[in-house]
Amino acid sequence: MADTNFVDYVKVCCRSGKGGGGSAHLARMKYVAKGGPDGGDGGRGGHIILKGNKQLWTLLHLKYRKHMYAKDGENGSKALKHGADGDDVIIEVPLGTIARNTTTGEIMCEITDDGEKKILLPGGRGGQGNDHFKSATNQTPRYAQPGEPGMEEWIILELKVLADVGLVGFPNAGKSTLLSVLSAAKPEIADYPFTTLVPNLGIVSYRDFKSFVMADIPGIIEGAHLGKGLGTRFLKHIERNSILLFMIPVDADNIKKEYQILLNELKQFNPELLDKNRLLAITKSDLADDELIFEIKKELPKIPYVFISSQTNKGLTELKDKLWKLLN
Repeated sequence: MADTNFVDYVKVCCRSGKGGGGSAHLARMKYVAKGGPDGGDGGRGGHIILKGNKQLWTLLHLKYRKHMYAKDGENGSKALKHGADGDDVIIEVPLGTIARNTTTGEIMCEITDDGEKKILLPGGRGGQGNDHFKSATNQTPRYAQPGEPGMEEWIILELKVLADVGLVGFPNAGKSTLLSVLSAAKPEIADYPFTTLVPNLGIVSYRDFKSFVMADIPGIIEGAHLGKGLGTRFLKHIERNSILLFMIPVDADNIKKEYQILLNELKQFNPELLDKNRLLAITKSDLADDELIFEIKKELPKIPYVFISSQTNKGLTELKDKLWKLLN
C-alpha cells in the first residue's frame, strides 16, 4: 500500500433530504361535484447512512468527495397517492471508522462489523395530506402538513485500525521486519528512523488454519502524546488493538527504561490503554549470546516476554503461541 494511499481522516459535508409536503387536494370527479379530501402524504427525505465494508482498508475513496447530499422526498398528490421517498446516500467505510460532529466533537456512531449500517443524518419526515385532518366538524380541510426539513452537518470520519495485535516501539525497533516475516505484508523497511509512516496490516497464520491480524504502527518517541515525532496521529490506532506487543531491541541502552517511556506515552494519550494485555518482545536477539541474554533477563519489567530474531526466526513460534494464548 503506497504511503499516499493511506487516509484515516476525512471531513465531509452531509445533508439529508427534506420530506415532501402533504397534498390538500379535494376529490373532483364527473359524478361527484364536491368530493371529500383525498390528498396523499409526502415522502420521507433520504437518509445519510454509514455502512461497514470489510474490503476497504482506508478512507481514500472519500478524500475528494466532500459533499454527500441525499434526495428530497416527493410531495403527496390526489387520490391519496403517497409521495416517493428520497433516495438514501450510503457511505461505505472500513471497519473501525467513527463519525464525529465537527462542532461538538461528540462521537455520533462507529462501524465495527461488515454490512453494519448506522443512520448518520435522518431524512425529514413527509407531511400528512388533508385526508388526515377531516372530522365531523371539518369535512373539507383545505390544508396539509409541509414536510420536515433535512439536516446538514460537517462530519469527521476517522479510521482507527482494527487489529488483534498492535506493535508498539521506538523507530527502528524491528516492527516492520517482524510483520514482513510473520505475514504476507510488505511494509517499507530501511535502517533509518520513521521508515514506516502509515499503519500496515498483516494476517499471521497460526496452527490448524487459524490466524490473527497484526498491525505495524509508526514508531513512537518520547513526547508523542504532545505531538512530537508523528505525534498523536497514529497513537489512536493502538486503541482498537486487543494486545499490545512492545518491541525493544536487545542492544538498547536500558530496556526497562524504554519500556516505561513507551508505556507512559500510551498512558498520557489514553489511560485505558493500560488495561490491554501486554507482551514484551526483545528483538534482534541474534546479536546477543546466552550470557548477555541471561543478564538482560534480570533487568526486564514484570510482564511476559520473549526473545526473538526476525532474521534467524528465533523465538517466532514461541511468540505466536504467547499471542494466541493472550487472544483466547
